[in-house]
Amino acid sequence: MSVVAGGTVRQGEEAEGEGFTSPWRVGAWRYHIMAIVIGLGTLVAVFWSTYASMVAIWERSETFAHGYLIFPIALFLVWRMRGQLANSTPSIDYRALVILVGLGFGWALAAITDVAVVKQFAAVGMIPALVWLFVGWKIAFGMMFPLLFVLLAVPIGEGLILPMMEFTADFTIAALHLTGIPVYREGMFFSLPTGNWSIVEGCSGVRYLIASITLGFLYAYLTYQSYFRRICFIALSILVPIIGNGLRAYMIVMIGHTSSMKYATGVDHLIYGWVFFGIIMMVLFWVGSYWREDAEDDSVSLTPNEPVRGASLGAATLALVCGVVGFSAWPAWAHYLEAKGDQLLASEITVAAPDAAGGWVATAPITEWRPQYQGPSAESHAGYESDGQQVGVHIAYYPTQAQDRELVNTQNVMIRQKHPIWSERYKKPIEITIAGQPVRVLESWMKSHKESYLAWHWYWLDGHSTVNPYDAKVREAFRAILGRDRDGAGIVVYTSDEAGGQEAARAVLQGFIDKMLPSIRASVLAARPPG
Repeated sequence: MSVVAGGTVRQGEEAEGEGFTSPWRVGAWRYHIMAIVIGLGTLVAVFWSTYASMVAIWERSETFAHGYLIFPIALFLVWRMRGQLANSTPSIDYRALVILVGLGFGWALAAITDVAVVKQFAAVGMIPALVWLFVGWKIAFGMMFPLLFVLLAVPIGEGLILPMMEFTADFTIAALHLTGIPVYREGMFFSLPTGNWSIVEGCSGVRYLIASITLGFLYAYLTYQSYFRRICFIALSILVPIIGNGLRAYMIVMIGHTSSMKYATGVDHLIYGWVFFGIIMMVLFWVGSYWREDAEDDSVSLTPNEPVRGASLGAATLALVCGVVGFSAWPAWAHYLEAKGDQLLASEITVAAPDAAGGWVATAPITEWRPQYQGPSAESHAGYESDGQQVGVHIAYYPTQAQDRELVNTQNVMIRQKHPIWSERYKKPIEITIAGQPVRVLESWMKSHKESYLAWHWYWLDGHSTVNPYDAKVREAFRAILGRDRDGAGIVVYTSDEAGGQEAARAVLQGFIDKMLPSIRASVLAARPPG
């Protein structure tokens, strides 16, 4: 949209044959554009490692490979608005500093607690905040979608894997029952008369969901004008791939079943899945096109005397300095708080097996199985026996938290995916009693061809037990701010369920914890470095 004295020129038309806007209005943007370029360049330099970590994930994970396209798409969407932007008057809005400083503080806490996804969200979120600072709220609000669209570049979604795996398994089993096919289920594993199947991470549908949400946001923005229709379509872009992934899993199982496991068990398994997803998205967009809305007439009239001056060089420079200070101070603060942790990682640390107590006698480990913890400074694994009952205990101790050496990490698992011997049939939170108080722990059922165990595991942080990773990270962050140690331990107790079943195994584990918990905690406390 272009503006001339005493009238209007609609978007896409040219004024006086000189382009889409008059030169005196473009001049209002001169120092604002300079501040945006310098500010964003400084932002990328200061948080280079965070942005690089995002790109590394895009590179190694097909689930997040779409991240390469997010910033080019956002720039294209801004370019489409160049007529409106050139005919708008930018301003400095210091209210954006509140958001910028808040995101910087959030980045620092995430850096201290090694929560990569929060660091990435904060670093990317600073981009629209910085633009808002230099163009003003009115223009930033008009650019809201392109500015916030960049947040989709952050590789997030791992927390959805387990619940979506469970939904996919439930959906597939229910569909098989409706079809009249007999099926036996053990957690994420199920058997049909023709063969065995399992729901693994690749079957969760998270990859389809992330792709659908990204396309759904873009399609809704370009196709509709009303917020109601945009929200409805985005909601469908979330719901449809979840249901569609259940149908995809059922379809693949049916192809394998009806072909006596000849088809849909190898590479064609993936091909069928992506083809099915493509069809679903095409149908979704086709249906959505029936409610498309053309862009409304957004021409405006301005009088010749309307002021169009932007910020002066001094005002733009002051805003730039405030913005750079607002986000650049936080890495230094985080580095200061992490210095003590680096010293702890360099020290020699051991954690002893808990002393036997309450009638339990120390024995050799009851199995060769071990949980997988990434980078603990010390681990112990021991077995105990009482009245013919056997229990194993594993402690993974972290004196502090650092990248790839942290207690709360998605790579810390009881059984890794596609283990050649062991499989984790299910993992779910349950409530038990610890020191007379109800506490939630994670219960895992683990099986091999010869053994079967029930395990309870949880995080221990400064006397507090939890299985909630967000609770653990928040506690860790506050301890860092207060200058306290950020140590923690992963505690696992397990026993065989082959003799009396799972209920009997739960009773054994509860009885063991009632007697041995003080010894377990004493072992963790004794591992703490002096001082």
